[in-house]
Amino acid sequence: MEKEGNIRIPSGCAVAAVISKTGKRMSGKTVVEAMKPMHDRSNGLGGGFAGYGIYPEYRDFYAFHMFFDCRDTRKATEAYLKERFEIVKSEHIPTLKMPKITDEPIIWRYFVSPLQSVLRDLQLDEKEFVARTVMKINTDMKGAYVFSSGKNMGTFKAVGFPEDVGVFYRLEEYEGYSWTAHGRYPTNTPGWWGGAHPFTLLDYSVVHNGEISSYDANRRYIEMFGYKCTLQTDTEVITYILDYLIRVQKLTMSEAASVIAAPFWSTIENKKDEKEKNKLKYLRTVFPSLLITGPFSIILGFDGGLMALNDRLKLRSMVVGEKDDRVFIASEEAAIRVMEPEAEHIWAPAGGEPVIVTVKDGEF
Repeated sequence: MEKEGNIRIPSGCAVAAVISKTGKRMSGKTVVEAMKPMHDRSNGLGGGFAGYGIYPEYRDFYAFHMFFDCRDTRKATEAYLKERFEIVKSEHIPTLKMPKITDEPIIWRYFVSPLQSVLRDLQLDEKEFVARTVMKINTDMKGAYVFSSGKNMGTFKAVGFPEDVGVFYRLEEYEGYSWTAHGRYPTNTPGWWGGAHPFTLLDYSVVHNGEISSYDANRRYIEMFGYKCTLQTDTEVITYILDYLIRVQKLTMSEAASVIAAPFWSTIENKKDEKEKNKLKYLRTVFPSLLITGPFSIILGFDGGLMALNDRLKLRSMVVGEKDDRVFIASEEAAIRVMEPEAEHIWAPAGGEPVIVTVKDGEF
């Protein structure tokens, strides 16, 4: 169990997010500051952030953020990438040396575009090609990890408290229309750089407070479709499930939520709308192995929006607030008040009911 001193913390881990519905870009400092009042929900073994809209000058290229254990690993991985992508920029991700952030790997980023000749030979669309490349590197190239791979977005994570991780990555120098954040309190998995949240694939990023009791069943099912869970943390599987349901199976965000936090059969039977009842029955019948059980609150970041979701029984806290064009989500109201002291309409979503916020079309 999570403990702080001799006091049991039954809902450790902290999540937070902010999004501008009109696409206004905000400094990463806003969400970094939001993690400070939730400090005791973390234990220093992982913190991280995802920002959307942060690379407008490279918005048409996939941004690979990568950890390497040594220079030789980086060179070998770069040679592999050059066989499959045009690399338009390659650079060290700027960081600020801090005594609280230790055992730093080589942290690098590449802005890349898939080679059209390779796509034609493999007969793949570019998103599937990028996803397979990420799985290949993370599974087969020892000492190399792709921890972010979307367009015009990026993940920044490390072993440490989130407020220190934000300073380490100099997030006050980035601006995005949406940010998510996580402070980790691992209970049964190791604290290491690749295991910090967010977990990402393409433009999807997930931060999670809770524990997945269905992990083995979820993992065995999703790995039948080419995904590989290699990062030693149960949350990783949520990202791949959502990518599979939304990108591959073409479900809506709401439908995907009805798979991973499916209503009880008794709840479905009591639905008066026959069309909705039949859809929920269909989703539960077709994707039974993707129901996520156990306590959780998650925030999914995606290109142009956020989705917040609790487990069906709401065993983890999550609150939402609004002010002008911005929506705030956090484990505690205190975090929202740091981002916006005048936040309005503070409310707690019901278990299994997704909160989906999107940016107005064309605004970012």
